[in-house]
Amino acid sequence: MKAFAKLILGLFPRTVLQRLANVLLPTIDVWYRGNAFTDPINDKSYRKFLPYGYVKIRPNVLSPGTLSLERHRLIWLYLKNETDFFEFPSKVLHMAPEKAFISRLKKLPHLDYISCDLESPLADIKADICDLPFADASFDWILCNHVLEHIPNDQKAMQELFRVLKPGGKALLQVPLDPKRNTTFEDNSITDKAERTKIFGQYDHVRVYGLDYFDKLSKIGFEVNALQYGKTLTEKECNRYVIVKNEYIPLCKRPIDAQKQSLL
Repeated sequence: MKAFAKLILGLFPRTVLQRLANVLLPTIDVWYRGNAFTDPINDKSYRKFLPYGYVKIRPNVLSPGTLSLERHRLIWLYLKNETDFFEFPSKVLHMAPEKAFISRLKKLPHLDYISCDLESPLADIKADICDLPFADASFDWILCNHVLEHIPNDQKAMQELFRVLKPGGKALLQVPLDPKRNTTFEDNSITDKAERTKIFGQYDHVRVYGLDYFDKLSKIGFEVNALQYGKTLTEKECNRYVIVKNEYIPLCKRPIDAQKQSLL
């Protein structure tokens, strides 16, 4: 199964896999039903999860029901248990919308929900994260997970996300982060896909973020809380939901008294 997963991920672009998922998911969902693991996004249980990964295939991490990974389930649990996201009327921008979230968030009547991406066939609006077609201070929430590591000018992308977030608004800006690194590593001379996969973890990543990621966000103007929500869960819950206990959720808030500032 691991070899098959690696073959599929290597052969097909992400946009193709997203389209295939719509066709195959209902059958996969039923086939893997059981009682060993639970996906909190759809509240269904399975005998096991699927393998996933590029450099190293991780067993038992991809939910057969929603195609959620560890980070998606962690974010969902945080939003559900610790915020009013699922109760309070809000305008939400979802960048590079994940299959695990998009269909469920669209159905919530209290959310004014917009998904956006330059290439994804799932997105409502096609746009570059470095040049968003939205007015200043438009959104109460922004979900932008595992996106910035793909963007050559990540500072410009962060500035745009700050610009369109309302004062007092919150953004979840998660990235693959190596906690052993104090400083982010990037090298624009590395363009070969195989070399990028080896060094950055995926063929279309352009950097590996270190712990200075939170400082980068702060310099843009965000108030940053480096949450490790998994540490508040029991071992039983982490195992049941297949959660990485130490994973960071960067909760970024635009200060209420923030003035329009030059972010060049």
